[in-house]
Amino acid sequence: MRLFLNKVPDKYLKRLPEPDKGRIKNVLNGLKKEPPQGDITPIIGQPGFFRVRVGNYRILYKIENGIIFVTHITSRGQAYNKKNRRKK
Repeated sequence: MRLFLNKVPDKYLKRLPEPDKGRIKNVLNGLKKEPPQGDITPIIGQPGFFRVRVGNYRILYKIENGIIFVTHITSRGQAYNKKNRRKK
């Protein structure tokens, strides 16, 4: 599968410390595999959206036509705020 990072998560990823950035990139590579690998859970109330847990960070994404669209990479506490759950 192909992976596409929206502007917001790409910017957030660039600002992270190197060890965290490396762990998140490893998980993103695992998402590209068929089937996606990682601690994946569907997001309740958001059909088609999933989250992956990476330590204290969460990666929120959806899959459409074989493309993974990463909508957010954020800290655990901020991941489930209503502003982050809007459909993009």
